[in-house]
Amino acid sequence: PCPGSAPAPALTSPRGQAGGDRPPCDRWGRPPPPGRDALRAPGPQPCSHGEGSPGGGRWCCEGGALLGGGTMKSLLLSRFLLLLPWGLIVILLLDTDSSRAPPARPLQQAAPRRPALPPIYAITPTYSRPVQKAELTRLANTFRQVARLHWVLVEDAARRSELVSRFVARAGLPCTHLHVPTPRRYKRPGLPRATEQRNAGLAWLRQRHQQLPPPQPGVLFFADDDNTYSLELFEEMRTTRKVSVWPVGLVGGRRYERPVVENGKVVGWYTGWRADRPFAIDMAGFAVSLQVILSNPKAVFKRRGSQPGMQESDFLKQITTVEELEPKADNCTKVLVWHTRTEKVNLGNEPKYHLDAVKIEI
Repeated sequence: PCPGSAPAPALTSPRGQAGGDRPPCDRWGRPPPPGRDALRAPGPQPCSHGEGSPGGGRWCCEGGALLGGGTMKSLLLSRFLLLLPWGLIVILLLDTDSSRAPPARPLQQAAPRRPALPPIYAITPTYSRPVQKAELTRLANTFRQVARLHWVLVEDAARRSELVSRFVARAGLPCTHLHVPTPRRYKRPGLPRATEQRNAGLAWLRQRHQQLPPPQPGVLFFADDDNTYSLELFEEMRTTRKVSVWPVGLVGGRRYERPVVENGKVVGWYTGWRADRPFAIDMAGFAVSLQVILSNPKAVFKRRGSQPGMQESDFLKQITTVEELEPKADNCTKVLVWHTRTEKVNLGNEPKYHLDAVKIEI
């Protein structure tokens, strides 16, 4: 019997033995209720109270683990810790709202699209001579660095020369190769030069753009092959609205010639030759809007009635007035183009017949 308790009634074992066998404790360390049979583990399994007041200790079962208050707390804590992660996962899943819109991000305005640069068309008359390739090479090295520039190269010849054709193929920039000969009667000294070649370039430009609707952006200028150009000049001329002008260096027997500007308007000319010309300016000193060229289809360089040095004035009179000119290059105070003219080469020692075993193109 357990200390302090009434003697337990005798039970009959499965083998029919009566007497001192005690029922086993249940899973919580407690004896079964009176009058209830229970299966017993083999051997005697007495139960007893621990020290202290009755019921105040822990229950024990012989042959089983000690169970009681401390063991129960450990068991509950272990099960709680085992279930805690799963509970957190369930809470997170319940808290997630798939229909909730993501947080709005501040709208980033797209950078404004820059307008395309107006193209520049450079019309260059050229003719065969020992320095021709050297002159064209210098021009090509400059033009290659200018964005959206189209070179119109016009030979003074009845057919395209092999030298210029090979040069154009290797120039590395957009180029149109034309040719037109100057009539022999106009090759006398003192007569205007390159008239037919410039007009051929104008005709090609008008034919190319005549089917397109206006307005058509673009700028035209006449780039003789004996000039040297600053890259800054092309940025200046690109904004031409009608006709723009600027100074030219090493021309007219002076260090430079230029339009005289007052209050943003051209009022005269600083020149060393015939200041009475309507437009006392060199061919390298102006640019014309493409739309002006297309709007004046009859504006060309004239042969009949034109005097040497007057081609610029004869052409500009057909498309503009002095009051409409747009001064560039800081109100015509900066020289950005020079009429350098490659020095005439001395070939006095060149043999009459080719003696070298190798033929070299210069």
